[in-house]
Amino acid sequence: MIKKILPTMIGVVLAGGMTAAAADITVFGHLDTSLDYTDQDGGFDAQNMNCNTCSIGFKGSEDLGNGLKAIFKVDFQFDMTERNPQKARTVDANVNVVTPTFPTGATLTSTTVVLPVVVNTDNSSSITDRDQWLGLAGNFGQLRFGTISTIYKSHGAMIDPLYRTSVQARGIGLQSTLHKGAGEDGQGRAEDTFRYDSPSWNGLKLGATYTMQTDNGIRNTNSPFSVGAEYKNGPFLVFADYITNDQDGDDKAYKLGGKYDWGMFSFLGQYEVDDGLISARGGNQVGGKGDGADTWMLGASAKMGNAMAYFGYGQADDGGSGSFASEYKVWQLMASYNFSKRTMVYGGFSEIDCDSSDNNVCSGVKYNGGEDDKLSLGMKHKF
Repeated sequence: MIKKILPTMIGVVLAGGMTAAAADITVFGHLDTSLDYTDQDGGFDAQNMNCNTCSIGFKGSEDLGNGLKAIFKVDFQFDMTERNPQKARTVDANVNVVTPTFPTGATLTSTTVVLPVVVNTDNSSSITDRDQWLGLAGNFGQLRFGTISTIYKSHGAMIDPLYRTSVQARGIGLQSTLHKGAGEDGQGRAEDTFRYDSPSWNGLKLGATYTMQTDNGIRNTNSPFSVGAEYKNGPFLVFADYITNDQDGDDKAYKLGGKYDWGMFSFLGQYEVDDGLISARGGNQVGGKGDGADTWMLGASAKMGNAMAYFGYGQADDGGSGSFASEYKVWQLMASYNFSKRTMVYGGFSEIDCDSSDNNVCSGVKYNGGEDDKLSLGMKHKF
Protein backbone atom coordinates (compact mmCIF):
# COMPACT_ATOMS: atom_id res chain seq x y z
CA MET A 1 0.00 0.00 0.00
CA ILE A 2 2.77 2.46 0.88
CA LYS A 3 4.30 1.99 -2.58
CA LYS A 4 1.03 3.26 -4.09
CA ILE A 5 0.55 6.14 -1.66
CA LEU A 6 4.10 7.53 -1.75
CA PRO A 7 4.28 8.27 -5.53
CA THR A 8 0.89 9.97 -5.31
CA MET A 9 2.07 12.19 -2.44
CA ILE A 10 5.23 13.10 -4.36
CA GLY A 11 3.22 13.99 -7.45
CA VAL A 12 0.83 16.24 -5.53
CA VAL A 13 3.66 18.16 -3.84
CA LEU A 14 5.80 18.52 -6.97
CA ALA A 15 2.78 19.78 -8.90
CA GLY A 16 2.96 22.90 -6.74
CA GLY A 17 -0.82 23.19 -6.42
CA MET A 18 -2.68 25.59 -4.17
CA THR A 19 -3.31 22.89 -1.55
CA ALA A 20 0.40 22.18 -1.08
CA ALA A 21 1.20 25.89 -0.85
CA ALA A 22 -1.47 26.51 1.78
CA ALA A 23 -0.21 23.62 3.86
CA ASP A 24 3.40 24.93 3.79
CA ILE A 25 4.82 21.53 2.79
CA THR A 26 8.52 21.04 2.00
CA VAL A 27 9.89 18.05 0.12
CA PHE A 28 13.30 16.95 1.36
CA GLY A 29 15.59 14.02 0.76
CA HIS A 30 18.96 12.39 1.16
CA LEU A 31 20.77 10.38 -1.50
CA ASP A 32 24.09 8.72 -0.69
CA THR A 33 25.59 5.99 -2.84
CA SER A 34 29.01 4.44 -2.30
CA LEU A 35 31.32 1.84 -3.77
CA ASP A 36 32.76 -0.19 -0.89
CA TYR A 37 35.52 -2.78 -0.94
CA THR A 38 35.83 -4.87 2.25
CA ASP A 39 38.71 -7.19 3.14
CA GLN A 40 38.05 -9.43 6.16
CA ASP A 41 40.72 -11.54 7.88
CA GLY A 42 39.37 -15.08 8.09
CA GLY A 43 36.19 -13.97 6.39
CA PHE A 44 35.45 -12.87 2.84
CA ASP A 45 36.25 -10.04 0.47
CA ALA A 46 33.41 -8.10 -1.09
CA GLN A 47 32.80 -5.29 -3.56
CA ASN A 48 29.42 -3.62 -3.18
CA MET A 49 27.44 -0.61 -4.29
CA ASN A 50 25.46 0.65 -1.29
CA CYS A 51 22.69 3.17 -0.78
CA ASN A 52 23.29 4.63 2.67
CA THR A 53 20.02 5.60 4.39
CA CYS A 54 18.65 7.12 1.18
CA SER A 55 15.31 8.76 1.91
CA ILE A 56 12.60 11.14 0.79
CA GLY A 57 10.18 12.96 3.06
CA PHE A 58 7.72 15.74 3.67
CA LYS A 59 7.67 18.29 6.47
CA GLY A 60 5.68 21.38 7.18
CA SER A 61 3.85 23.60 9.61
CA GLU A 62 0.67 25.58 10.09
CA ASP A 63 0.50 28.90 11.93
CA LEU A 64 -2.13 28.59 14.67
CA GLY A 65 -1.72 32.14 15.95
CA ASN A 66 -0.30 33.56 19.18
CA GLY A 67 3.15 32.17 18.34
CA LEU A 68 1.90 28.57 18.16
CA LYS A 69 2.46 26.26 15.17
CA ALA A 70 1.41 22.74 14.26
CA ILE A 71 4.42 20.87 12.85
CA PHE A 72 4.84 17.49 11.17
CA LYS A 73 7.35 15.27 9.41
CA VAL A 74 7.04 11.99 7.50
CA ASP A 75 10.25 10.43 6.18
CA PHE A 76 10.63 7.25 4.10
CA GLN A 77 13.81 5.23 3.49
CA PHE A 78 14.57 3.22 0.36
CA ASP A 79 17.46 1.57 -1.48
CA MET A 80 18.07 2.91 -4.98
CA THR A 81 20.84 0.39 -5.69
CA GLU A 82 18.47 -2.58 -5.32
CA ARG A 83 15.04 -3.31 -6.73
CA ASN A 84 12.13 -2.94 -4.33
CA PRO A 85 10.00 -6.04 -5.06
CA GLN A 86 9.74 -8.45 -2.16
CA LYS A 87 12.16 -11.36 -2.21
CA ALA A 88 10.79 -14.79 -1.44
CA ARG A 89 12.58 -16.69 1.31
CA THR A 90 12.45 -20.48 1.56
CA VAL A 91 13.04 -22.92 4.38
CA ASP A 92 13.21 -26.69 4.53
CA ALA A 93 10.00 -28.36 5.66
CA ASN A 94 9.09 -31.97 6.35
CA VAL A 95 6.47 -33.22 3.90
CA ASN A 96 4.88 -36.68 3.89
CA VAL A 97 5.13 -38.23 0.45
CA VAL A 98 3.82 -41.63 -0.67
CA THR A 99 6.67 -43.46 -2.42
CA PRO A 100 6.14 -46.72 -4.33
CA THR A 101 8.31 -49.73 -3.44
CA PHE A 102 8.30 -53.15 -5.07
CA PRO A 103 9.03 -55.96 -2.63
CA THR A 104 7.21 -59.24 -2.85
CA GLY A 105 3.51 -58.43 -2.91
CA ALA A 106 4.11 -54.98 -4.53
CA THR A 107 3.00 -52.88 -1.51
CA LEU A 108 3.27 -49.09 -1.14
CA THR A 109 4.94 -47.38 1.80
CA SER A 110 5.02 -43.78 3.03
CA THR A 111 8.19 -41.81 3.72
CA THR A 112 9.10 -38.26 4.78
CA VAL A 113 11.28 -36.04 2.63
CA VAL A 114 12.55 -32.48 3.08
CA LEU A 115 11.35 -29.99 0.50
CA PRO A 116 11.92 -26.21 0.24
CA VAL A 117 8.76 -24.28 1.06
CA VAL A 118 8.20 -20.51 0.77
CA VAL A 119 7.13 -19.27 4.21
CA ASN A 120 7.43 -15.47 4.00
CA THR A 121 9.23 -12.67 2.20
CA ASP A 122 12.29 -10.49 2.74
CA ASN A 123 11.45 -6.77 2.67
CA SER A 124 15.04 -5.55 3.13
CA SER A 125 14.97 -3.44 -0.06
CA SER A 126 11.39 -2.19 0.30
CA ILE A 127 10.33 1.30 1.39
CA THR A 128 10.49 1.66 5.19
CA ASP A 129 9.78 4.46 7.63
CA ARG A 130 12.16 6.84 9.40
CA ASP A 131 11.18 9.67 11.77
CA GLN A 132 7.44 10.29 11.43
CA TRP A 133 5.79 12.62 13.90
CA LEU A 134 3.26 15.37 14.62
CA GLY A 135 3.62 18.12 17.18
CA LEU A 136 3.38 21.70 18.40
CA ALA A 137 6.02 24.44 18.46
CA GLY A 138 6.05 27.76 20.24
CA ASN A 139 7.88 29.89 22.78
CA PHE A 140 8.00 26.82 25.03
CA GLY A 141 10.03 24.85 22.47
CA GLN A 142 8.76 21.78 20.61
CA LEU A 143 6.60 18.86 21.72
CA ARG A 144 6.39 16.02 19.19
CA PHE A 145 4.91 12.53 19.24
CA GLY A 146 5.19 9.49 16.97
CA THR A 147 8.33 7.65 15.84
CA ILE A 148 11.28 9.92 16.56
CA SER A 149 15.03 9.91 17.25
CA THR A 150 16.16 9.89 20.87
CA ILE A 151 18.19 12.72 22.39
CA TYR A 152 21.05 10.22 22.75
CA LYS A 153 21.11 9.55 19.00
CA SER A 154 20.64 13.17 17.93
CA HIS A 155 23.68 14.42 19.83
CA GLY A 156 25.90 11.70 18.37
CA ALA A 157 24.91 12.77 14.85
CA MET A 158 25.89 16.39 15.55
CA ILE A 159 29.61 15.60 15.80
CA ASP A 160 29.98 13.06 12.98
CA PRO A 161 31.25 14.76 9.78
CA LEU A 162 30.45 11.56 7.83
CA TYR A 163 26.93 11.02 9.21
CA ARG A 164 24.65 8.99 6.91
CA THR A 165 27.47 7.76 4.69
CA SER A 166 28.95 4.27 4.35
CA VAL A 167 31.64 5.16 6.91
CA GLN A 168 29.54 6.95 9.54
CA ALA A 169 30.71 6.59 13.14
CA ARG A 170 27.73 4.50 14.27
CA GLY A 171 28.25 2.09 11.37
CA ILE A 172 31.87 1.15 12.04
CA GLY A 173 31.90 1.00 15.84
CA LEU A 174 33.08 4.52 16.74
CA GLN A 175 29.64 5.05 18.29
CA SER A 176 27.48 2.39 19.92
CA THR A 177 24.39 1.00 18.21
CA LEU A 178 22.25 2.96 20.67
CA HIS A 179 22.58 5.49 17.83
CA LYS A 180 20.68 3.34 15.33
CA GLY A 181 17.87 0.82 15.00
CA ALA A 182 14.20 1.36 15.81
CA GLY A 183 11.86 0.05 18.49
CA GLU A 184 10.71 0.47 22.08
CA ASP A 185 13.79 -0.83 23.88
CA GLY A 186 16.27 2.05 23.86
CA GLN A 187 17.01 2.05 20.13
CA GLY A 188 18.10 5.21 18.35
CA ARG A 189 14.71 5.73 16.70
CA ALA A 190 12.01 5.25 19.33
CA GLU A 191 8.46 4.18 18.53
CA ASP A 192 5.31 5.30 20.44
CA THR A 193 7.35 8.19 21.80
CA PHE A 194 6.95 11.77 23.02
CA ARG A 195 9.91 14.13 22.56
CA TYR A 196 10.36 17.59 24.08
CA ASP A 197 13.04 20.10 22.99
CA SER A 198 13.40 23.34 24.90
CA PRO A 199 14.16 26.71 23.32
CA SER A 200 17.73 27.93 23.54
CA TRP A 201 18.60 29.84 26.70
CA ASN A 202 21.83 31.66 25.80
CA GLY A 203 23.07 28.51 24.04
CA LEU A 204 21.72 25.97 26.56
CA LYS A 205 19.07 23.51 25.37
CA LEU A 206 17.39 20.59 27.15
CA GLY A 207 15.56 17.63 25.69
CA ALA A 208 13.81 14.43 26.70
CA THR A 209 11.99 11.46 25.18
CA TYR A 210 9.47 9.13 26.78
CA THR A 211 8.24 5.90 25.19
CA MET A 212 4.83 4.55 26.15
CA GLN A 213 4.43 1.11 27.66
CA THR A 214 2.81 -1.04 24.97
CA ASP A 215 2.11 -4.63 24.05
CA ASN A 216 4.29 -5.41 21.04
CA GLY A 217 2.72 -8.83 20.50
CA ILE A 218 5.55 -10.69 22.20
CA ARG A 219 5.82 -9.07 25.62
CA ASN A 220 4.76 -5.94 27.42
CA THR A 221 7.49 -3.31 27.18
CA ASN A 222 8.40 -0.93 29.99
CA SER A 223 8.75 2.81 29.42
CA PRO A 224 12.19 3.75 28.04
CA PHE A 225 13.20 7.40 28.29
CA SER A 226 16.19 9.60 27.55
CA VAL A 227 17.25 13.06 28.72
CA GLY A 228 20.02 15.29 27.51
CA ALA A 229 21.50 18.76 27.59
CA GLU A 230 23.65 20.66 25.13
CA TYR A 231 25.45 23.98 25.27
CA LYS A 232 26.62 25.74 22.14
CA ASN A 233 28.47 29.04 22.14
CA GLY A 234 30.29 30.07 18.99
CA PRO A 235 32.80 27.35 18.07
CA PHE A 236 32.15 25.35 21.25
CA LEU A 237 29.60 22.51 21.64
CA VAL A 238 29.23 20.11 24.57
CA PHE A 239 26.46 17.67 25.46
CA ALA A 240 25.57 15.08 28.10
CA ASP A 241 22.96 12.32 27.79
CA TYR A 242 21.26 9.57 29.78
CA ILE A 243 19.13 6.76 28.38
CA THR A 244 17.40 3.74 29.92
CA ASN A 245 15.00 1.04 28.71
CA ASP A 246 13.48 0.92 32.23
CA GLN A 247 13.83 -2.86 32.52
CA ASP A 248 15.12 -2.69 36.13
CA GLY A 249 18.67 -3.46 37.16
CA ASP A 250 21.49 -2.86 34.66
CA ASP A 251 19.52 -1.02 31.97
CA LYS A 252 21.17 2.37 31.43
CA ALA A 253 23.87 4.21 29.50
CA TYR A 254 25.52 7.63 29.87
CA LYS A 255 27.31 9.81 27.35
CA LEU A 256 29.48 12.93 27.31
CA GLY A 257 30.73 14.53 24.12
CA GLY A 258 31.41 17.68 22.20
CA LYS A 259 33.15 19.54 19.42
CA TYR A 260 35.41 22.57 19.12
CA ASP A 261 36.07 24.54 15.92
CA TRP A 262 39.37 26.37 15.74
CA GLY A 263 39.81 28.16 12.46
CA MET A 264 40.20 25.59 9.71
CA PHE A 265 40.42 22.77 12.29
CA SER A 266 37.73 20.93 14.25
CA PHE A 267 38.20 18.55 17.18
CA LEU A 268 35.52 16.19 18.45
CA GLY A 269 35.06 13.40 20.96
CA GLN A 270 32.50 11.24 22.70
CA TYR A 271 32.60 8.81 25.64
CA GLU A 272 29.81 6.32 26.38
CA VAL A 273 29.59 4.48 29.71
CA ASP A 274 27.45 1.37 30.02
CA ASP A 275 25.26 0.38 32.94
CA GLY A 276 23.79 -2.62 31.15
CA LEU A 277 21.96 -1.14 28.15
CA ILE A 278 24.86 -1.08 25.69
CA SER A 279 25.80 -4.68 26.53
CA ALA A 280 22.20 -5.89 26.57
CA ARG A 281 21.59 -4.58 23.04
CA GLY A 282 25.03 -5.51 21.72
CA GLY A 283 25.31 -1.76 21.62
CA ASN A 284 29.06 -1.52 21.11
CA GLN A 285 29.09 -4.81 19.19
CA VAL A 286 31.12 -6.46 21.95
CA GLY A 287 29.63 -9.47 23.73
CA GLY A 288 27.81 -8.20 26.82
CA LYS A 289 28.86 -9.03 30.38
CA GLY A 290 26.03 -7.11 32.10
CA ASP A 291 27.61 -3.68 32.60
CA GLY A 292 30.92 -1.84 32.62
CA ALA A 293 31.29 -1.66 28.85
CA ASP A 294 32.35 1.59 27.26
CA THR A 295 32.82 3.08 23.80
CA TRP A 296 34.84 6.19 23.03
CA MET A 297 36.02 8.11 19.99
CA LEU A 298 38.21 11.08 19.11
CA GLY A 299 38.43 12.87 15.79
CA ALA A 300 39.99 15.84 14.05
CA SER A 301 39.32 17.49 10.71
CA ALA A 302 40.90 20.20 8.61
CA LYS A 303 39.01 22.26 6.02
CA MET A 304 40.73 23.88 3.05
CA GLY A 305 38.16 25.70 0.96
CA ASN A 306 35.55 23.15 -0.04
CA ALA A 307 37.79 20.20 0.84
CA MET A 308 38.02 18.42 4.20
CA ALA A 309 40.39 15.78 5.60
CA TYR A 310 39.29 13.78 8.66
CA PHE A 311 40.90 11.27 11.01
CA GLY A 312 38.95 9.35 13.65
CA TYR A 313 40.00 6.79 16.25
CA GLY A 314 38.03 4.85 18.84
CA GLN A 315 37.87 1.81 21.11
CA ALA A 316 35.21 -0.29 22.80
CA ASP A 317 35.30 -3.03 25.43
CA ASP A 318 32.74 -5.15 27.25
CA GLY A 319 33.94 -4.51 30.81
CA GLY A 320 35.46 -7.95 31.23
CA SER A 321 38.98 -8.65 32.46
CA GLY A 322 41.79 -11.07 31.72
CA SER A 323 40.84 -13.90 29.40
CA PHE A 324 37.21 -12.76 29.57
CA ALA A 325 37.93 -9.31 28.12
CA SER A 326 36.75 -8.48 24.64
CA GLU A 327 37.53 -5.28 22.76
CA TYR A 328 38.20 -3.71 19.41
CA LYS A 329 39.90 -0.63 17.97
CA VAL A 330 38.74 1.47 15.01
CA TRP A 331 40.44 4.13 12.93
CA GLN A 332 39.56 5.88 9.70
CA LEU A 333 41.20 8.38 7.34
CA MET A 334 38.76 10.13 5.02
CA ALA A 335 38.55 13.11 2.69
CA SER A 336 35.58 14.94 1.18
CA TYR A 337 34.89 17.73 -1.29
CA ASN A 338 31.74 19.88 -1.40
CA PHE A 339 30.72 20.95 -4.89
CA SER A 340 27.91 22.90 -3.21
CA LYS A 341 25.97 22.97 0.07
CA ARG A 342 23.97 20.00 -1.21
CA THR A 343 26.44 17.84 -3.16
CA MET A 344 29.54 16.17 -1.76
CA VAL A 345 31.95 13.40 -2.74
CA TYR A 346 34.03 11.47 -0.22
CA GLY A 347 36.49 8.62 0.00
CA GLY A 348 38.97 6.93 2.28
CA PHE A 349 39.91 3.95 4.39
CA SER A 350 38.73 2.53 7.71
CA GLU A 351 39.97 -0.40 9.76
CA ILE A 352 38.44 -2.34 12.66
CA ASP A 353 40.90 -4.42 14.69
CA CYS A 354 39.20 -7.13 16.74
CA ASP A 355 41.52 -8.28 19.51
CA SER A 356 39.66 -11.38 20.69
CA SER A 357 37.21 -14.05 19.63
CA ASP A 358 34.24 -12.51 21.46
CA ASN A 359 33.60 -9.67 19.02
CA ASN A 360 30.91 -9.32 16.39
CA VAL A 361 31.69 -5.84 15.10
CA CYS A 362 34.09 -7.61 12.69
CA SER A 363 31.54 -9.75 10.92
CA GLY A 364 34.10 -11.92 9.13
CA VAL A 365 36.54 -12.48 12.00
CA LYS A 366 34.42 -12.63 15.13
CA TYR A 367 35.58 -16.13 16.00
CA ASN A 368 39.29 -15.63 15.36
CA GLY A 369 40.11 -11.98 15.93
CA GLY A 370 41.71 -9.97 13.14
CA GLU A 371 40.86 -6.98 11.00
CA ASP A 372 38.10 -5.67 8.78
CA ASP A 373 39.51 -3.23 6.20
CA LYS A 374 37.15 -1.04 4.18
CA LEU A 375 37.90 1.22 1.22
CA SER A 376 35.02 3.53 0.26
CA LEU A 377 34.23 6.06 -2.46
CA GLY A 378 30.86 7.79 -2.32
CA MET A 379 28.69 10.70 -3.37
CA LYS A 380 25.97 12.47 -1.34
CA HIS A 381 23.24 14.84 -2.46
CA LYS A 382 20.65 16.47 -0.21
CA PHE A 383 17.55 18.32 -1.33
